[in-house]
Amino acid sequence: MGLKNSLHNLKEKYKGTKMAPAFNAIHTFLYLPNETTHGGTHIKVADDLKRTMNTVIMAMIPCLIFGMFNAGYQHHVALGEIARATGFFDTTNFWTWDNLVIGLWKVLPLVIVSYGVGLAIEFMFAVIKKHEVEEGYLVTGMLVPLIVPVDTPLWMLAVAVAFGVVIGKEVFGGTGMNILNPALTIRAFLFFAYPTWMSGDKVWVHGAVERDQAIAAGSNLDAISGETILGALAQGKEVAYSTWDMFFGLIPGSVGETSTVLILLGALFLIFTKIGSWRIMVSCVAGALAMGLIFNGVVNSGWITESSKFYGLMSTVWWHHLLIGGFAFGTVFMATDPVTASQTNKGKWIYGFLIGFISILIRVFNPAYPEGVMLAILLMNVFAPTIDHYVVQGNVKRRMKRLKVKTA
Repeated sequence: MGLKNSLHNLKEKYKGTKMAPAFNAIHTFLYLPNETTHGGTHIKVADDLKRTMNTVIMAMIPCLIFGMFNAGYQHHVALGEIARATGFFDTTNFWTWDNLVIGLWKVLPLVIVSYGVGLAIEFMFAVIKKHEVEEGYLVTGMLVPLIVPVDTPLWMLAVAVAFGVVIGKEVFGGTGMNILNPALTIRAFLFFAYPTWMSGDKVWVHGAVERDQAIAAGSNLDAISGETILGALAQGKEVAYSTWDMFFGLIPGSVGETSTVLILLGALFLIFTKIGSWRIMVSCVAGALAMGLIFNGVVNSGWITESSKFYGLMSTVWWHHLLIGGFAFGTVFMATDPVTASQTNKGKWIYGFLIGFISILIRVFNPAYPEGVMLAILLMNVFAPTIDHYVVQGNVKRRMKRLKVKTA
């Protein structure tokens, strides 16, 4: 109660000043407001924007925890210190404190920098513009650490977050007004500004880059690789992971994107709470499977031979595309962003299908960057208003035709 009273007193003290939004944001984030409405008609609901954002964060927490364990696990496996886990429930090699310690040491700083820089900018704009602090960055701040490699330099992440929040959101008017998904805007900035830290076979496993630099400096250490499944397939290599490894997430990749089973649980939670659009999720999967089947058909027809640089990803079993890379994570947590996605029901089907379809298309035909879901979602963010416009116009035309028939 002491902290609550102190924050309430600060709110009252700075009421009407530039700093009022900052103290009000901290107070309402930690506690329910003391004020109640009187008179007039009001809509009573159990949630608001802050609690909606917190619900999405809750859906991502399992991915975050698993990502911490996986960061340590991939590090120890690459060094040859432990054998590969025999499954998701392997308590000997995967769910160990050593793995968690490495994960905490590498992942928590990413979370702290993401929230620290992003919220600082949000508070700054709130003070400058004299409006309440918006809760939109609560989800973005958690998404960013989950979609980057574990060894991403913290200063690099800070620069990208600043760019994404200012250019990707605030210049458009803040939360609810942005055209592009802020988290993907941040990742796109990282990819194009610092490509060597966002792709390749070293950045996905903690210590691989440092080991490579030490070897280049003359050390006798053995090189370790952290190549992802997509990277291996893009180069026509054999994949050493089983389907169950892919499903459970015992593979290298971005911090929170590897475990399809936990992402699926998050999807069910978002659908149950009516926050995530099941139409977008289902149509994304349908689009990806359709493109995967087309590529498998092309390979089976003999039009593409094993000598082709596209053969590895084209010949991948069509439904395996759902289990590798960041497709599942992007589908559940970013394609469904209510601000940048299509708003009409029919538009959601079109929007989602095109994301899935284009994701696999980019994945196959761009070997330098075999993960296509980021670019596919950003592209469809731009076209989402156009899709909704034509859906609405189509409905208007059909109603006008029915009206003419009735009046004739």
